[in-house]
Amino acid sequence: MYYILPLTEDPRQVFTLDMSIDGVSFHARIEVHYLTAPDVWVISVWDNSAGELLVNMVPLVCSYGEINDLFRHLRNGQGMGSLFVLRNTDEPRTADPAGGNLTEFKVLFGDTWS
Repeated sequence: MYYILPLTEDPRQVFTLDMSIDGVSFHARIEVHYLTAPDVWVISVWDNSAGELLVNMVPLVCSYGEINDLFRHLRNGQGMGSLFVLRNTDEPRTADPAGGNLTEFKVLFGDTWS
């Protein structure tokens, strides 16, 4: 199952999400930040129950026509699932989320893509 993250244009977003990843209960703390100088959005994911940072400042890069799991190289057996960025409009203003257009994309987080 995948969850669409409830993102806005706020440059610093922090929220928790109770979910299941690969059938295991997971209490995530999600932090999404906009970095002005490189004009990029980044995501960090915490295991909120253990207080452990699992992923730190991964740039949100859009998947165009093929599966692009942004967490695939970061798992290290931690069972943190998969993350995808998809277009939410036919023609977003930029290829990847940038300043002022994060809501032109959908960010999906959930089960490990195999």
